[in-house]
Amino acid sequence: MIDYDHHDADERGVTGLPDLIEQILLFALGGVAAFLLGIGLLLFDLSPAWSATGDDAPRSGSLIIKSETGNAEATRLGIDVDLSVSGPTMRARVTQIFRNPTNDWVEATYMYPLPQGGAVDTLKLVIGDRVVVGDIKERAQARAIYEQAKQAGQKAALTEQQRPNIFTNAVANIGPGETVLVQIEYQEPVHQNGSDFSLRIPMVVGPRYNPAPIVQTVDLRQDGGGWGTAASDPVPDRDRITQPVLDPAKHAPVNPTTITVRLQAGFPLGDVTSQHHRVKIDSPDSATRVITLADGAVPADRDFELSWKPAAETTPSVGLFREQLGKSDYLLAYVTPPAATAEQKPMPREVIFVIDNSGSMGGTSITQAKASLTSALGRLQPTDRFNVIRFDHTMDMLFPSSVPADSQHINNATSYVGGLEAKGGTEMVPAMRAALADDTNADGSTLRQVVFLTDGAIGNEQQLFDTITALRGRSRIFMVGIGSAPNTFLMTRAAELGRGTFTHIGSTAQVETRMRDLFAKLENPVVTGLTASFSEAKADVTPNALPDLYRGEPLVLAARLDKLAGSVTIKGRIGDQPWTVTLPLDRAAEGKGLSKVWARRMIDDAEVARTLNKLKPADADSAILSLALEHQLVTRLTSLVAIDKTPSRPAGEPLRLSDLPANLPAGWDFAKVFGERPQLPRPPAERRAETDGKPVQIATAKRPQPVQIAQPATVQLPKTATDAELKMMLGLVLLSLSLLLVMVRHRRMIPR
Repeated sequence: MIDYDHHDADERGVTGLPDLIEQILLFALGGVAAFLLGIGLLLFDLSPAWSATGDDAPRSGSLIIKSETGNAEATRLGIDVDLSVSGPTMRARVTQIFRNPTNDWVEATYMYPLPQGGAVDTLKLVIGDRVVVGDIKERAQARAIYEQAKQAGQKAALTEQQRPNIFTNAVANIGPGETVLVQIEYQEPVHQNGSDFSLRIPMVVGPRYNPAPIVQTVDLRQDGGGWGTAASDPVPDRDRITQPVLDPAKHAPVNPTTITVRLQAGFPLGDVTSQHHRVKIDSPDSATRVITLADGAVPADRDFELSWKPAAETTPSVGLFREQLGKSDYLLAYVTPPAATAEQKPMPREVIFVIDNSGSMGGTSITQAKASLTSALGRLQPTDRFNVIRFDHTMDMLFPSSVPADSQHINNATSYVGGLEAKGGTEMVPAMRAALADDTNADGSTLRQVVFLTDGAIGNEQQLFDTITALRGRSRIFMVGIGSAPNTFLMTRAAELGRGTFTHIGSTAQVETRMRDLFAKLENPVVTGLTASFSEAKADVTPNALPDLYRGEPLVLAARLDKLAGSVTIKGRIGDQPWTVTLPLDRAAEGKGLSKVWARRMIDDAEVARTLNKLKPADADSAILSLALEHQLVTRLTSLVAIDKTPSRPAGEPLRLSDLPANLPAGWDFAKVFGERPQLPRPPAERRAETDGKPVQIATAKRPQPVQIAQPATVQLPKTATDAELKMMLGLVLLSLSLLLVMVRHRRMIPR
């Protein structure tokens, strides 16, 4: 007691406070410190944002892929599209940013669309400050080089064409936490229709319906000699055109994409319009526009379409451009024939409408298709006859044969179309066969036209082309592409083989104007019998057989010349009237990339000649391979491969395959394509994300958007959840421990 009193007296001498007051203050200070520590832990973010240099721990809301060995965070992808339009041509650079947030070495594969007429000629692999430029090789050789580099641990990239509008990139040996950039470039002519000029950039490959392989039963009769035949798979490369697709009800959109267009039209510009994206437009001068996305990065889930008009009322009807390369001159000519000057009595028509009501048309697509067909029915003339065919994996014809376009039949057809629902598979070939079955005694007094409305989401395109080639007869086929991401390769090639046109309707707002434009083509005289002759130069001209032209369409002619001299004369007939125009070659303006455009179109000519049996397969392949190697283009026979010479993956480290998923095209119904799913709560109408450190409101009621790409090496994805529960538990545990320590200290200070 004496010692204690002596100690207590010393303490009182120091503090000047009674013993009880000191203990109360110590307890209060300890409690406040513990409370502040707990609050700090609750607010502290334990998982840093994903960036090129940040920690790679998976965040809540990251895309997690289930595998045989468990769950793994997916390799991430960002896309930047840079377009430069110079007069008649467009140069595109597409940068794909692959980010590996895992602790594994990864091979990433991604399937992406490009315009079916694009000439792909450049591949660059960017690793840090190193840039590896790819080489064109024959397809099998390029694949072998890539596989060898992959096994050796070297970074490698391989670009392959699966369809003229579907390409794949494979990137091997992306290390843990690494970001690798893959750039491809292509050249393409701009599109003209009347006074409208336009470009279209596909951004997502819609899931393809692939008919099942035919299973044959063989009846070996005694008199058969033991021989039989086997049917081939209608889609032999089905694995190469199939990719994982995210369910938008379970996953936020991926693959954030930025787009920049530098438009130099070559004439004073009027209206510049983006059909499906909000854009910001800057005007450095009267003939130049710089277009960017107003909302920053957007999901890759719909085509980007840009159109522009000249400022003057008079639209350019002729364009002539040249490029010299080596000893050859390349020419690109646009010539729009005048409208017919004489009134002609409209010919009676038989119009067969075909509408796709398969599962891929679910959502907004079937609404657009039904509205388009209803509009078309209302434009039929009393002298016309018509029928309606609908198909999914089954097929129905509304009438046994074509009927007069009177009010009763049109009302019946309108009611029939209004009741259609989207479901089932996409067996397009039987519907095309039925549409081309021509039972009419053709006497030349009736035009036969097939209007085919579909998204074209099939993998057996060649079967459809073969059907058109065999059965087209006197029919002309007009393809109407429906939805946000139609198969433009199928549409364009089918219309070319069917001597018709392709019209795209990407939204309900476009139905009336674009169906009106289509019927203007159907109802007006066709420019036929087109020929092109050069007065002095020897020329390789494409297209090889000049097509018929419809109202407002220009003849787009590309040629390789031995010299730029003399003129080119184009002749044809507009209805019953002869038409001729002569262009002096020395007045051609300088153009860019015309050699690539010519070579790409020559390759397309060879593919068409093969389908039409005008070229043997071996001869067509030989011509395609020669053109591709000479002009360094990706085709079905050639690929681009880039190899980093320095090995990066350590020996013995395994390589994990990451097949990157795509978004479901905007407006599609996931359940209609992949089957029903349990109903989930609707997402909130709005969510917050962060871009460059600043909060940004992103509306998601209609179309969710991922966070903007801050810089090429950083791709941010949406955060749809937090780890607040874990933080709260940890904070409470530490708070309790702090209080316990204070109590223990207090007990030691109490005299015994």
